[in-house]
Amino acid sequence: MATTDPVLPTTPGPADPHHSFDTLIIGAGQAGLSTAYHLRRRGLDCLIVDAAHRVGDHWRHQYDSLALFTANKFNHLPGLGFPGQPWGFATKDEVAAALEAYARDFDLPVRLDSPVHRLSRTPEGFRTETATGTFLSRTVVLATGPFGQLPRIPEFAWDLDAAILQLHSSQYRRPGQLREGQVLVVGGGHSGCDIALEVAQSGHPTTLAGRDLGQIPVRWDNPLLHLIMPAVMFQHSRIYRRGTRAGQRMREEVLHHGAPRLRVQAQDLDGAGVVRTEDRVTGTRDGAPLLANGRTVPAQTVIWATGFRHDYSWLQLPVLDADGWPREYRGVAEDVPGVFFCGLAFQFSMSSMNFHGVGADAAYIADRIAEQLTDRPAGRRRTRPGIPRATSPGGVPQRAGR
Repeated sequence: MATTDPVLPTTPGPADPHHSFDTLIIGAGQAGLSTAYHLRRRGLDCLIVDAAHRVGDHWRHQYDSLALFTANKFNHLPGLGFPGQPWGFATKDEVAAALEAYARDFDLPVRLDSPVHRLSRTPEGFRTETATGTFLSRTVVLATGPFGQLPRIPEFAWDLDAAILQLHSSQYRRPGQLREGQVLVVGGGHSGCDIALEVAQSGHPTTLAGRDLGQIPVRWDNPLLHLIMPAVMFQHSRIYRRGTRAGQRMREEVLHHGAPRLRVQAQDLDGAGVVRTEDRVTGTRDGAPLLANGRTVPAQTVIWATGFRHDYSWLQLPVLDADGWPREYRGVAEDVPGVFFCGLAFQFSMSSMNFHGVGADAAYIADRIAEQLTDRPAGRRRTRPGIPRATSPGGVPQRAGR
């Protein structure tokens, strides 16, 4: 897929200060766009605002070799199958182009270059103040990413020797950025394994520190994948749900540690010479990264593949728990009527955070919004099961990297 599509313009002209949208959506990724698609097909008026300059920029700004972990045949947006060969894996730029084309082809109302400064209540609904204007709406949907977009880096990173190059995974692009010598990748999730493998294959002595999250039992280039992947997708969407005990256990694991490896296998890392350790990086000693076993890693570069956290500093609504995670079930805020979320990790199932499941979650949210704003039921609403809510990932917010 070409990556030279024309830039999708922002919604032209200033907003009418007397006009109130049915729904204001914050975030123009797959979750926000899918929600807008479903809302418009229910006859509701909506607007999407996003801080990016182009739809899909969040994907464009990832590391060069990033590709989806699920085959194109399992990826889709509401009303549109994913482009490319069915058993191909879309690159980050292909994903970005697909999102931009989706917004354009379905004429979804997007206002770009519009970071949100404040979201608050009004007597009639909500007031969203952005860099390009202030918008009134009867409901709001927060679609700002599965785990957030603010890098999570431990405080002790500031104590590493200044000669060590530090990058968060969101800043890493390619091995050519790195210092000569040893590289420490912190975090055993998908991005950590991807980056560690690539860095080791480029010739850097590489250590990967982080919990072993397990892996699916077949390599990505094995023909058996055509049998295994449908089973994995079924498991993610039908078995690992918040209403099942298996889903509750997996949700805890995903939110706090990450999901099992998919494309990169343990034997790939071993074959590339990656030194694996499950000991956590717990601090520093003499300016070097310190492992829980008391050893230090003499790294010239540290890549923090330690995930993200939500930044809701602009949110003036009591919808977050003590750790800053939304209090919600299936994307419906528990404390403030009219507030919704879409695209959260494990919002309904393990597939909620990818293209395989976001459309169903968006349809559910659109139904709940339609129920609230119209007199007729929009669809059958499932009640929340009497099970304990999973604790949030989070903890004390931490400073981003230098």
